Amino acid sequence: QVQLVESGGGLVQAGGSLRLSCVASGVSFSIFTMGWYRQAPGKQRELVAGITSGGTTNYQDSVKGRFTISRDNVKNTVYLQMNSLKPEDTAVYYCNAQYSIRHDYWGQGTQVTVPS
Repeated sequence: QVQLVESGGGLVQAGGSLRLSCVASGVSFSIFTMGWYRQAPGKQRELVAGITSGGTTNYQDSVKGRFTISRDNVKNTVYLQMNSLKPEDTAVYYCNAQYSIRHDYWGQGTQVTVPS
């Protein structure tokens, strides 16, 4: 059974930092493309950052230079280091693991709140 479990969310003041973690089980983690998505109230879920099995990364323009995605294939974990947080970063953050259309999995989400 595939499980993605996120942790690390919380409330942080503007300019602060958080590190999200997502531990995967039940999958061959190293072959999956991993991603962090977020969904703010009333908005669609959007890709924040992704990292391929080979370590290639991509970022949404609004987080470039502030967020860093990384993975540890030994620990089956993907991280999102978030620095210089802004109120507009407030959202539920979801971990995604994708290998194919059939093999596309989501975590339950973790709330990040940056008060204005």
